[in-house]
Amino acid sequence: MGRIRILSDLVANQIAAGEVVERPASVVKELLENSLDAGATRIRIEVEAGGRKLIRIADNGHGMVKDDALLAFERHATSKLRTSDDLLSIATLGFRGEALPSIASVSRLTLETRSSEDDSGTVVEIAGGNILRVEDAGLPTGTTITIRDLFFNTPARRKFLKSEQTELSHIAALVTHYALAHPTKHFELHSATQALLIAPAVPNAADRLFQIFGKDTSNFMLPTAAELDFTRAGLPEPPPWKREIDYTPPDPGYLRITGFVSKPELQKLNRNAIYVFVNQRLVRDKLILHALTEAYRNIIPPTSFPVVLLFLEMPPQEVDVNVHPAKTEVRFRQSAFVHDFVRDTVRTVLMQARPAASFATALNSPHGPESSLLIDVSPLPGGPEPPIFDPTREAVSFDSADATDTAQWEPTSSGITTKSPGLTLAAPMVPPSPGRFAFPGHSIPVGYDTTEPTYEPATPQQADTLYALTTLKPLGQLRDSFILATNEEGLWIIDQHVAHERILFEKVLRERDTEQVQRQRLLMPLLIDLLPAQMITFAEIAEELERNGFEAEPFGPRTLAIKAAPVGLEGTELERMLEEVLAVPDRNQQTENSEARRRRIAASIACHAAIKINQPLDAAKIDWLLKELAKTEHPTACPHGRPIALRYSHKDIAKAFQRI
Repeated sequence: MGRIRILSDLVANQIAAGEVVERPASVVKELLENSLDAGATRIRIEVEAGGRKLIRIADNGHGMVKDDALLAFERHATSKLRTSDDLLSIATLGFRGEALPSIASVSRLTLETRSSEDDSGTVVEIAGGNILRVEDAGLPTGTTITIRDLFFNTPARRKFLKSEQTELSHIAALVTHYALAHPTKHFELHSATQALLIAPAVPNAADRLFQIFGKDTSNFMLPTAAELDFTRAGLPEPPPWKREIDYTPPDPGYLRITGFVSKPELQKLNRNAIYVFVNQRLVRDKLILHALTEAYRNIIPPTSFPVVLLFLEMPPQEVDVNVHPAKTEVRFRQSAFVHDFVRDTVRTVLMQARPAASFATALNSPHGPESSLLIDVSPLPGGPEPPIFDPTREAVSFDSADATDTAQWEPTSSGITTKSPGLTLAAPMVPPSPGRFAFPGHSIPVGYDTTEPTYEPATPQQADTLYALTTLKPLGQLRDSFILATNEEGLWIIDQHVAHERILFEKVLRERDTEQVQRQRLLMPLLIDLLPAQMITFAEIAEELERNGFEAEPFGPRTLAIKAAPVGLEGTELERMLEEVLAVPDRNQQTENSEARRRRIAASIACHAAIKINQPLDAAKIDWLLKELAKTEHPTACPHGRPIALRYSHKDIAKAFQRI
């Protein structure tokens, strides 16, 4: 007898569930996308125990008739595809028909739905993939799906789930993503004890951004919009012998980018604040993330990341969404075209805006881990204790000597405390407000009343820019390192080293592109001993070094002879610069492309040739430096991401002196 057997439908569905349903947030994602595909304008999500105990999603979409309600739980049953050609132009969020049967096979599921054309609705109850009951019921138009006891029949999967707090944070982040992508729809997210998110419908993405992130974050965001037709990318067409008689070339369509990108002064320590949507589908695409990294290169430090809310719209045939079981990754048909367009669009926005950094903001912006995008699910008064681990809680240290003392227990009205000097036990402190997203300056509306929360849209304000650099009047130097200047807007402090570094950086790039690099020959060749790996690196970048004014050649197996260098580099600075650019790259990082290599070498030349700190400058040099800085394309930050100029506005000064 053969060894190979066909799996039962139940086992096949559970295997599919392992791919589609990774955690409770995966269930919410699949059902939320179905609600959006059904044309729902109001979506309410309820969660208990981080999704283990209960997940309920109710919408006011078009609902289903009884036959469709039963057929929806068959594998690969979908209303969104008909032929294989439809896979090439998917315009819906869901399309495979695997989500509902996979979820039903590992949970106790109840479906309540009614189509607007039916007088009564349908209730379907399923446990572990087995249909328990089907009956008619009086229901409103729309669909409500209740998931109980997720993974009750697959204990191994349930065991590997994280804590309730962690699973709830994943669900909250997911709902926030889709609320940002669909501003004209109403979203609600409720846990067992509190309302985590109430986002009423708003007219546009800008109002949704203000509604969720608050005023402080939205003020640091720059609107982005661009459009380019795909005809520039050279669309392939079928050969003449495969064309019909009435063949007409297809419309290539447009690639559109809308959304918001943060000013350089708003930085995060990870990519969790980057929200990218392709045809309103939430994706985590490496190509787009790399394009954004390239756009912010030489503007923010390489270890920092911006806040981005970006929407890409393109013809469905230009993107393949059927490459990942959870549909979180996509593949672009013309990936290089999309990558370059995203990079150039975002960089152009940053260059044109020339945002000015506020002195007070720079002082208050922490460089440590930020909690502005972390969920805070604090308990309500009288509720359960907070989780043992909370990433936003201060660490408590115990002194070993005090810990050995004998504790004297004494009951109090609020709990039990001890009189031991090193250890105090007390009832947990209850935060004054229910759980919320801790976005700086503004939180998501929370509460338990049935009234609609209100908010005021962000009023347009005059953006702080660096166009006023042309009007600066220098006052002098502070400790021979910082230039003090003033104009009608207030007091400015300019870092002389990074200002000159930005000037030289753009000058090097400009002269390199026009082949007008000025070089100076050394009286005696400079000999530098290299490691074998550095010699390999030199072979890779030798052509780029030559285009930047260097004349170098191997002088023996492990020695490099420098015969000429760009004007401004000499002595120890020349050696340090070469040591920096010839450093052995980290092999775990992505391969450096020609554009990144060009900008890295230019940044190193500019850094080592620039004016140093603790260097006195006369009035003429200071005046020249300010005028040249004003002519640069991006005077916001040096090539390594440090701020160049900070402004202490007249309003801030007057407020500090209590004039206003």
